Amino acid sequence: MANITYIHPDGTTTVLDVSAGTSVMRGAVLNGVNGIVAECGGSGQCGTCHVFIDDDTEVPLSAMHDAEDEVLYCTAVPRRYNSRLSCQLPVSDAIDGLVVHMPETQL
Repeated sequence: MANITYIHPDGTTTVLDVSAGTSVMRGAVLNGVNGIVAECGGSGQCGTCHVFIDDDTEVPLSAMHDAEDEVLYCTAVPRRYNSRLSCQLPVSDAIDGLVVHMPETQL
C-alpha cells in the first residue's frame, strides 16, 4: 500500500492509500478521482492518464519505456520534463508519498 497524493488543477488534493500491485492510474479510477480519464484502460496507448510528478517527490519510479515516451508527445496538455502516464507507474511500498499533479484536461 502506498499513500498517493493527486493534486487537481484548481489546487485541491485527493489523498489515497493505493494497493500495491495496481497502478497510480488504477488507484485514481477505482476511487473516482476526477481528471484521470484512462480511455485505454491502462495499456499506455491513449495518454488520458497524463500526470506531472511533483518536483519534491523523491520516491523511486519505474523507468519510462519507449512507448510511454512516444505517447507523452500526443497528450492534450503539452508534455513537460516531469510528465508520466499514471498507468505506467506501478504502486509498491517504495513509492509511498508520491505526489502527482493533473493537467487541466486529458481530452
